[in-house]
Amino acid sequence: MSIARITEISSTSTKSFEDAIQSGVARATKTIRNVRSAWVKEQQIKIDKGSIVEYQVNLMITFVLDEGNQGDLA
Repeated sequence: MSIARITEISSTSTKSFEDAIQSGVARATKTIRNVRSAWVKEQQIKIDKGSIVEYQVNLMITFVLDEGNQGDLA
């Protein structure tokens, strides 16, 4: 039996939503073990003087908790 946890992260990019998603997932997998999936909860853009200057996504990251002793994070 597996137990999973879901956490929310926010990621931004000046290029695109796709780039913000890729950056967010790449960063999450460096910090969180056993990442299994992610989905986009929200998307928004920042506009300055009529132009898009930033893309932001809020991602829900699902990861499976380690088995055994929760004190052993190695």
